Amino acid sequence: MAGTQEKRGLGKIADLLEELKQRKPPVVSRQATVSEIVDAFVQSHHSHILYVVDSEGKLRGVISLGNLVRHVFFLYHDPSIDARSLVSMAISETAGDFMQREPMFTVVSEDVEDVLQRMINNNVKEIPILDDEKRIVADLTIVDLLKHYKWIKGPDLS
Repeated sequence: MAGTQEKRGLGKIADLLEELKQRKPPVVSRQATVSEIVDAFVQSHHSHILYVVDSEGKLRGVISLGNLVRHVFFLYHDPSIDARSLVSMAISETAGDFMQREPMFTVVSEDVEDVLQRMINNNVKEIPILDDEKRIVADLTIVDLLKHYKWIKGPDLS
């Protein structure tokens, strides 16, 4: 019974949307070039993830800052890393070529506690929030969840 009370206590993702919508989620198209991807990361001050969308704005994948660094600086990586993956990364030309497909996401009706648990279990620090059409309405970071938790539980978290 205590678990049920905790879920209700943290609320729904919808409860966080007002604040989260104030910043623009970092998105690029599947056709975005490496240069455009670099620009999008530089312009995003809060995210280490870019969301790759199709022409209708629907989420199709993500590109992590780590993947971009491995792509741009592939010559500097340890030669013991699988050469095929490095070559594949090096010849990728668009976001669609090296995005991670089937990324984790949440929807506005989901319980905050469930999202938090999934993020912790998968060591994920940020995810998109999608509407019913799979379009990104905002993004959620683990720091956002820390702020929300502190706001709900009060200044003394112990």
